Order: sequence, then C-alpha cells, then structure tokens
Amino acid sequence: MIASFAAWVQPGDRIAYVGNTFADQLRNHGYVEALLLNEFVDDPISIRNLAWAGDTVSVRDRPTNFPTEESTLTEHQADLIIACFGMSESFAGEAGIENFKTDLSKLLSAYLGKQFNGSSAVRLVLVSPIAYENLGKLTPRWEQRNHELSLYTLAMAEVASSLEIGFIDLFEPSSRLMEHTSSAQLTTNGIHLNASGYWAVSSLLFNRLTGKEKQPWSLRIDAQSGLLDAEGVELSALNISPSSFNFQVKEEQPASIPPPAGSKTVDGRDTMIVENLDPGEYSLTIDGVPVATATHEEWAEGVPIDNSPAHQEAESFRSEVIDKNTQFTYSWKALNQVHIVGERRNSPSGRALPQEVIEFNELTRKKDESLQGGTELKIRQWQLAPNTKLTN
Repeated sequence: MIASFAAWVQPGDRIAYVGNTFADQLRNHGYVEALLLNEFVDDPISIRNLAWAGDTVSVRDRPTNFPTEESTLTEHQADLIIACFGMSESFAGEAGIENFKTDLSKLLSAYLGKQFNGSSAVRLVLVSPIAYENLGKLTPRWEQRNHELSLYTLAMAEVASSLEIGFIDLFEPSSRLMEHTSSAQLTTNGIHLNASGYWAVSSLLFNRLTGKEKQPWSLRIDAQSGLLDAEGVELSALNISPSSFNFQVKEEQPASIPPPAGSKTVDGRDTMIVENLDPGEYSLTIDGVPVATATHEEWAEGVPIDNSPAHQEAESFRSEVIDKNTQFTYSWKALNQVHIVGERRNSPSGRALPQEVIEFNELTRKKDESLQGGTELKIRQWQLAPNTKLTN
C-alpha cells in the first residue's frame, strides 16, 4: 500500500533549510535535493541550505558582521522554509519540553507573515529529529533517549499544529528503518547519520515533502514465457535466443541514486528479477556496458541494478548538486572569518573577499540553471547473456 502525505513542496518553490547538524549535512550528500530536482523538472525548485551544525531553537550564534538570515532569505526569495530541530534540545529530557515548545514557537512565529519572495507569506515545514540508533555500548540509554525523542517529536507536532504549519515526523519511520534487518548501520554514533543513513533517510524526507512515495525501478522477466512487467521503466522488444535475452528499456523516471559504496542496504534499490532461467551464471550489459553478474537463482530472487549508465548519470547529477551547495557555502559562510572582521580584513585577501563572494554567488546561480533539467531519460538496450552452465 502506498502511503499518502501532504505535499509541502510546490512546483517552482525557492526553498531554504534552517536548523541543526542533520539539516546542515544535507548539503554535503545531495540525495534529497537531487530527488526534488528530478521531481520538478517542468517548474524547477531551488534550494539554499542555511542550517548550521549545532544550532538549536534558542542558540544560533553567528560570527560578527555575518549577514542576517532575513537578508539571505530575501536574496533567495524564499517561498518555503524547512526547519529541522529537536535532537540537541531533547537532551534536556522531559523537564525541558515546555521550554522547548515556547522557544520553538517563538522562533517559527518570527517567520510567519514574512514575504521573502516579495509577494506572499513564506510557508513553513517543521521536521522532527531522527531516532537514536542502537549501536550497543556506543549508545548508552538507548531506550530512554528514544522515549525522550518521541516526546520531543510529539511536542513539535503540537507546535506545528498550533501555528498551522507543516510537520514531518522523521522519528517514527527512521526508527523502523533502523530496526529493519536488511538495513546497514545508518549513523556514526547513534545520532549523526553516515552516508548510508543520508541515502536511506532521503527517501523518507522526499516522500513527506512531495506527498508521493518514491518507488525504485522494478523489472521482472519470465525467461520461459517471455512475460514482461516493470515499474519506473517500460520494457519492449524482447528477443530470446539460446545465447542471450535482449530487450529495450525506456526510462519513465530517473534511475535511483545508488547507495554509498559498500552499503548492505537492500530496500530502495532498483532491481531486476528474471525467473525460469536455465541453471548457470548470467551477465547483464546495458548499451554494451557490463552492469551485473549473478547465478540463475540470484536473478530469480532479484539483483540490485546500481551501476548502469543511467545510475552513473544519476550519481554524477548528485555530485553536481553537492558542488552547487559548496559554491553557495563559500559565498554565504566564509571559511576564514579573519579576512572579514579580523586582523587580515585590510590585507589583499581581505579586500578581495567581497568580489569573490559575488563570484561564488554567480557560480551558484549558474549551477542552479544547469541542474534544472534533471537527469535525462533515455531508451537503452539491455542484454542478459549466460556465462557458464552449472554442473551437478
């Protein structure tokens, strides 16, 4: 059954993230943004990440003379703010919940009614923290911490309801994901997501931001009857011969971005199933490029397809998203404040910085434009051919 969610992101939205380390690191992984860009190719969205590692609802320190958040939101003409909080605050335990609700309501209320885009009030979506992953001795008080996180998630839902803004619960679905036996370790310390964690959680966040459930490619072929079935792609022109199975694949949606190298995660990957193959080992090539090799039994169970030309293009697109985010970070969060407010502000480097910031902004804008078309959908030729027969 496909779940139904409210669609918080609208076509053409100019979006800004604010919040904690979870939100800050979204820019360095690019999964959610790549998914959103491919979802809204006809009326592209644009994202700026203003989150700052360690930010809480009551403490959001910035260097001296740092540009105001309001000025940056206005420059971006933000239509939607996605606010991620709750993890750091939850360490105050149950005793801190009422203060948290008060501070959160105050922070969010300050955005309400602001017209950063010059024409309409900014929309808000509040995002809960993820669950605390059980890593044994590395994660003491695991049950207690998750109890506290569940209470803070509930408190955030209550604040969002009172302010009539969007709310996304990542605690409950991330908890299920962490308990799933096929999932890889998703965090480094129970709290901070690793690369596999950001890959896995990106689908959860995408689903709840768009109101849709991202489905991976699913290809199924019966080697005896020739029956074809697929989701996300269209299969046609199947030609079965003693030496190979050849068929055409028309991509109806972009390939899923491959999980990080070495990931053991199974769910969410594009998969091909081939039933009733003769015993042996079979290799898949796409447009002549080797993609996967497996036994007839493994093909019958389903083989993840992560290394096709389409998947390589999807990964390249994600890399371009990350590069765009890096250019924006250089323009917004200068890495060496001594050149701005410190002793080197009058040095040649310090004097050059304003112009360099302008250049980084221009690079970010150009990157935005280059990403607007999403990844190109193509028609490709797939071939599954036997390698060797298995002997008894």
